[in-house]
Amino acid sequence: MDTPPDERHGSVPETTGGEGQGLDRRSLFRLTLLGGTGLALDGLLDVRMVRAATKDLKLSQVSEFTTSCNFCSCGCGMIAAVRDGNLLKMEGDYDHIVNRGSLCVKGISMFATHASPKRNKVPLYRAPGSDHWEELSWEEAVNRIAKKIKKTREETWVATEKVGDKDVTVNRTDGIAFLGGAQNTNEECYLFQKAARLLGIPYVEHQARL
Repeated sequence: MDTPPDERHGSVPETTGGEGQGLDRRSLFRLTLLGGTGLALDGLLDVRMVRAATKDLKLSQVSEFTTSCNFCSCGCGMIAAVRDGNLLKMEGDYDHIVNRGSLCVKGISMFATHASPKRNKVPLYRAPGSDHWEELSWEEAVNRIAKKIKKTREETWVATEKVGDKDVTVNRTDGIAFLGGAQNTNEECYLFQKAARLLGIPYVEHQARL
């Protein structure tokens, strides 16, 4: 039986990349080069010293957290790199089912908006008829909002509604609406929906539908 040309000359046959067909020439060359480079570096470098030195690099002591982009309703996943409570960078999450690591121009600019010196970091309040904003503490803002909700709910409360000849219990307020955001998770949306229903708010909408 004649020996195939590839085996007779000792060459490696090129494959189409199918599973189980072995390595092609380019892959074999790449593995050989990487292996030789690794052996050469192993004789020149002390691996333990290199690892110790990397502890002081700019990426040391960095924690990564997954989050969602807050610009629109797509819910693209992002990875935030944080050190000592400070955001270092943001990138697309390659494991996220929605965007697979890609981001639109708004998502890419997320870090820039976060680090912008013009970003508002405290609650602001402008009184009716006023021409300027006043800074409030978070406690003052929460208390003001709570009082507004309570006052509006009491003034606009509807306990019963006439349906035909009967008075039907409805227990709702027509003076408050609830608007959700695209960056909220399913768990957060569940809690928001519960809070809205407990307050008697029938008008619950989502930012993505507007």
